[in-house]
Amino acid sequence: MSILLGILTFFLIIISVLLILLVLMQKAKNDGGAGAALGGGMTESAFGADTTNVLSGTTIKAAIAFFVLSFVLYLGHLYQRNHGAGAGESLPTIEAPATPAATTDNASAPAVTVPAESTEAKDGN
Repeated sequence: MSILLGILTFFLIIISVLLILLVLMQKAKNDGGAGAALGGGMTESAFGADTTNVLSGTTIKAAIAFFVLSFVLYLGHLYQRNHGAGAGESLPTIEAPATPAATTDNASAPAVTVPAESTEAKDGN
């Protein structure tokens, strides 16, 4: 599933670049702008007098492909997340015991401190 999503993402990037170039190649209403700078006259010689119709139609088709492919990728990522595809992609579940671990007898006995007798009491003075 992740390979298919990767391939579709690649095609989405290609369609995005194509859509950007198609929008920039179109002539503005006042025959200026980026369309003239990117070879607006050259597109007329390639497509004929119907250049604006060809570029507009291709832009519409590329925009539809962009939105459909984006929606398919969205659904694919939702499916992948909800169905836990891939063992390495999710965090492992760690179960801890509810009670503390068993300890040894020496460690569980409380430490008792006995005060040392002073040296004066031993001497009897």
